Amino acid sequence: MKINFHTFEKSNDIPADLVIEKITNFQKSKRYDFVETLNNKDYITQCTDVFANFSNINTFVQIGIGGSSLGPEMLITSLKKSDVKFYFFNNVDTDKTVKDLEEIDVKNALFYVVSKSGGTAETLAQFAIITNKLFELGYTEKDLKNHFIFATDPSKNELRKLANEFEITCLDVPPNVGGRFSVLTPVGLLPAIFAGINIKTLCSHAYSYAHDLLASDEFIQTVSKVIALYKEGVNETVLMPYSSLLRDFSFWFVQLWAESLGKKRKGERVGLTPIPGYGATDQHSQMQLFMEGPLNKLMFLVHVDKVNNQLKLSNKFTHPKLKALNKYTLKNLMDAEFFGTLKALNEQGVSHIHLELDKLDENSLSELIIFFELLTAITGHMLEIDPFDQPGVEAGKVYSFEWLDSVKGI
Repeated sequence: MKINFHTFEKSNDIPADLVIEKITNFQKSKRYDFVETLNNKDYITQCTDVFANFSNINTFVQIGIGGSSLGPEMLITSLKKSDVKFYFFNNVDTDKTVKDLEEIDVKNALFYVVSKSGGTAETLAQFAIITNKLFELGYTEKDLKNHFIFATDPSKNELRKLANEFEITCLDVPPNVGGRFSVLTPVGLLPAIFAGINIKTLCSHAYSYAHDLLASDEFIQTVSKVIALYKEGVNETVLMPYSSLLRDFSFWFVQLWAESLGKKRKGERVGLTPIPGYGATDQHSQMQLFMEGPLNKLMFLVHVDKVNNQLKLSNKFTHPKLKALNKYTLKNLMDAEFFGTLKALNEQGVSHIHLELDKLDENSLSELIIFFELLTAITGHMLEIDPFDQPGVEAGKVYSFEWLDSVKGI
């Protein structure tokens, strides 16, 4: 992946030595485990074994919320090659749940229940609903092991107890890897292998790229520019890949960036607000704001050089605007919109970083994932916050259960 800078910070007094020091300290900490686990062959073996045992399914249902769904969904949308149909139960929306359950061929489906803590209320609720559906169809508790796989922390928790009780295969979510950093663990690797994605390549390339990236001048520059711009009031971060297949990557990035970097630091509120987008669609939606709105945004624009197919725009119409497209392909039009936007952003003084992928495959996607995971982690350390916790969501959980306790129920 090539990184091209087009930023307009007034000054950059962030010394490279400070960034390098933060990187070095991070590599020595247990939080670096989300990189080290990429080299854990056991996770590949576990997922491969499950795939072999359930290779006859035609539907894969991921049950999880937050990092237990956003990362896997991004992988599938970006690289899916198999004919397996995927569903993601990532919310407690009644109507959507009913609609999906009506569509799913339960007999030929595998349900993958993912909760790092093992006690996520939304996930356990969906598990209860799906098991009720199975029991209504005549399945028994003994049949659950033939339709469910779990993934959770290795320690004892609610999900682990259920797995032991009903003899359900349970994969490990690495203890020191938080949900939003877990896409390249069994959380995302199991659905990926059912989607026909080469998970060995995904992990091995990500591992080698991570070490190369952390030692590169381009990465140090990226961190330096993010922090320098933040000090000047650039506190919104736009991710805009020019690829429909990478649209869900933007939504995965939103959780990664927001949950990691929006924190209180000694009473002061700090953070960078992520904005998801994708080209060329958002040129007809958000781009007006990006071009002429406040200069408080740093944009990451992702371009994919090669596509698998070419669609010619040649046609028999004589209408001038249709005729003008005759000699081009659809990819030519996408490229024109991307590079035209880069030029316009430069003219408007909007800071942006151009990430260039040769093509969209396991190698390039793993690079993109690792780039943003490491950028998030080091940016957090530069801001002197913990990018791996999320204390701000705990109060909402407590109040939610208080509200539930006040309801009489059914």
